[in-house]
Amino acid sequence: MSFSNELTRVFDKFNFLPESMRVPAFSFAFGIKVPFMSTAGVKIDVLEEQRVELSLKNKRKAQNHLKQVHASAMCLLAETATGLVVGWNLPDGSLPLMKSMKLDFVKRSTGDFKAVATLSDDQLEMIRNSPKGEVVVTVELTDKKNIEPVLCEMTWAWIPKKRS
Repeated sequence: MSFSNELTRVFDKFNFLPESMRVPAFSFAFGIKVPFMSTAGVKIDVLEEQRVELSLKNKRKAQNHLKQVHASAMCLLAETATGLVVGWNLPDGSLPLMKSMKLDFVKRSTGDFKAVATLSDDQLEMIRNSPKGEVVVTVELTDKKNIEPVLCEMTWAWIPKKRS
């Protein structure tokens, strides 16, 4: 039996769609639930058990004064990607919490952005089997030239929704 939680069951409701439309439809629905994601224009491109890939176009609504993707939009992209890969694997009854985020802006960016968040096998096992804990989730933010102008470290924690 494969893993299932509230988030994966919502995604499963899109199974009536052709495979190529499931993730974009879920991305749209997720943007309704998380309005800031939708406002900035973040799109879910890949949604897998241990890997989530998001994209953000360099459009006016997400730009800074230099006509590049705004630092807060980059932060949103990294936070959403890591939160989604953690949330995808948390058992029902668990509450994900952003514990800390660190972003180091090391180079000037160009154009659109992509975020790829991944979990190791050990992290996946811990998230699914520990009632509470924390994990540093790997996320790479790259621009249209495939340069990583921002180095990110996102730490997520989880606790039971109701304490006993």
